[in-house]
Amino acid sequence: MACPYGYGAAEPTTTSVIDESKVQFETSAHEEDHANGQEGVNKVELKMGETYGDYLQLGKLLSCQRLQSTEGGHTVNDEHLFIVIHQAYELWFKQIIFDIDIVRGLLNNCVVDETKTLRIVSGLERTVRILKLLADQMHILETMSPLDFVEFRKFLTPASGFQSLQFRLLENKLGVLPERRIRYNAQHYKKVFEHSAELDALEKSETEPSLLRLMESWLERTPGLKGPNGKEEEGFWSQYEQAVNRYLDDLKKDAENPEHPDPVRDQLIAEYHKTSDSFRSILDVEKHNQQRKYMDRVLSHEAMKGALMIYFYREMPRFSQPYQILTYLMDIDSLFTKWRYNHVMLVQRMLGSKQGTGGSSGFLYLRSTVSDKYKVFLDLFNLSTWLIPRQYIPQLSPRMVKTLSEHSNHLSGGGSATEGSEDEEACSIVRT
Repeated sequence: MACPYGYGAAEPTTTSVIDESKVQFETSAHEEDHANGQEGVNKVELKMGETYGDYLQLGKLLSCQRLQSTEGGHTVNDEHLFIVIHQAYELWFKQIIFDIDIVRGLLNNCVVDETKTLRIVSGLERTVRILKLLADQMHILETMSPLDFVEFRKFLTPASGFQSLQFRLLENKLGVLPERRIRYNAQHYKKVFEHSAELDALEKSETEPSLLRLMESWLERTPGLKGPNGKEEEGFWSQYEQAVNRYLDDLKKDAENPEHPDPVRDQLIAEYHKTSDSFRSILDVEKHNQQRKYMDRVLSHEAMKGALMIYFYREMPRFSQPYQILTYLMDIDSLFTKWRYNHVMLVQRMLGSKQGTGGSSGFLYLRSTVSDKYKVFLDLFNLSTWLIPRQYIPQLSPRMVKTLSEHSNHLSGGGSATEGSEDEEACSIVRT
């Protein structure tokens, strides 16, 4: 029997030396992996669930790029890029709709829990980041030459990007107003969608509360718009009116200063009247509603009040996240406009003034969509019109400082400073 310590063991053969060297190498590698934290288990071999490809269904995803030019007998390589880019757009549209639906669900309550506003902020921020990616992604298509595009464009007819159901759903869910849409081929946009399932989805997206309307209802319940017991004269708006009047009085005094040369004084007086008229259009509810009637404004007067208050006091803890929400809503509008503009420039580069594959006027139609008509939150952009210098901003009362410094899981920053009957009124607003 051999000694356990190796004494008296036979001389190793050459083969055994090689095997021992191999064992030493593998042991050393194993120890090194362990030291570097690289030791693990191949779970695929253990059949522990699905593989990466199975989980993502890559077999389906990567096999759905069917080149029409190949079936036509002459493969155009850039068609592959064209398909992949548009399929990627549709996947991102799906993610945006998913996040916007979550945000809408959180807002579609008569009482918005403030502990959920961070989720709203996160959902909108993610949408903004995706839209930045989509706007820049358009530039990848510019690596295609117009001549290459012409080679496979004939295979696209009558397909058109206008037929993207998800993009139209997204517009409706955000709040693009039907009456502001540019008519496509002199027809209602829904005429493009023939399948009943698509029409049902579009009509549902038109009737359910859009993000615009939910935000409007949320802003109408901003704490501090009214004083205790719902008194208008003790809330933010009456103090804002007084501050605006002081600001306008000072502008007028400066404009009428006799020390100014006549041309300068005339110019300053003209600017004063223009500024005064602008402020009167927001202070006077009747004038504001007249603007809404002509579609120059969309948000209700109460919602505009709430948004302005959030702007002025965004540094207060309870308004910090609501201010972020308003900022991200404007970012979404800006990036959609940038995306539309990049699309217009691409179409003009590739097609010139040719007719679109779907039958539209192409570049001319797309150019008409790059306008304020498609800005859902245009009123938020225009809020800067009615901002006043800091020295005129009304000071918050101690009660309001306390109210805006303490977060509540009962009413959100788009909530109310009072309770009871006002909550019931807020519920009725959301449900209508």
